[in-house]
Amino acid sequence: MSAKRLRLAQLTVGILTIGLAACGGEQVVQGDCQDMFGTDVCTWGTMAGDRVVEFGATVPLASLENAPTGGEFVFPPPFAAVVALPDEVASAIGFDHLAVNWEHMGHPPALFLTPHFDFHFYTIDAEQRQAIDCANLSKPARIPARYTLPDLDIPGIGELVGLCVPTMGMHALPAHELEETDPFGASMVVGYYQENLIFLEPMIAQAKLLEAQSFTMEVPAAPSVGPGVQWPTHFEAVYDAESRAYRFVFSGLAGE
Repeated sequence: MSAKRLRLAQLTVGILTIGLAACGGEQVVQGDCQDMFGTDVCTWGTMAGDRVVEFGATVPLASLENAPTGGEFVFPPPFAAVVALPDEVASAIGFDHLAVNWEHMGHPPALFLTPHFDFHFYTIDAEQRQAIDCANLSKPARIPARYTLPDLDIPGIGELVGLCVPTMGMHALPAHELEETDPFGASMVVGYYQENLIFLEPMIAQAKLLEAQSFTMEVPAAPSVGPGVQWPTHFEAVYDAESRAYRFVFSGLAGE
């Protein structure tokens, strides 16, 4: 681990351990760290014995500020960082890694046509994710209430059944968002492939993240969660002004 990466990992743990002494028996476990636009994004989990209390990632504001502008539209969008979650977290709750995309031009539907980040937390491993080619167009029988898996025609690309993107999967969106046109701030996306749930994704506009303010997002109840997966019920993006970094925190795990 590089000196810079070690410093950020130590900072991540330092932030997370504030107040944990009052929550006897809990400890922070560190995952991987990967460079994203000049600074490291790191994953972590908070454990109480063998139980995961919460998990997430630390995202420095500098990574969000330094995201490049301009350039051609690329499909599928490249990954800006792929970061493994701690082994203890993956084995306990089934979430394997974080894969981040920087969408500098945005993408359809209309409200997402603004620069934003996709923070995919996957329940499959990176090799399985990379193999997604969208050849399988079957959709799951059940998705979260008030969500939809739309088929959209993207200019220059063609129809995306279930908004399936190679190396990502299908994207279920809150149904009301398809009717909105104003630039969005944040949306919680639920992902599928081969009828299976495979990711949970806070999709967040760069402009909202650069406000450097904490916020919460609703996590929908997900039917037909796969074996070994504990689905969270809460998400909070906690901004720490001293470290100039966000903590993306999933908590309220099913099975607690």
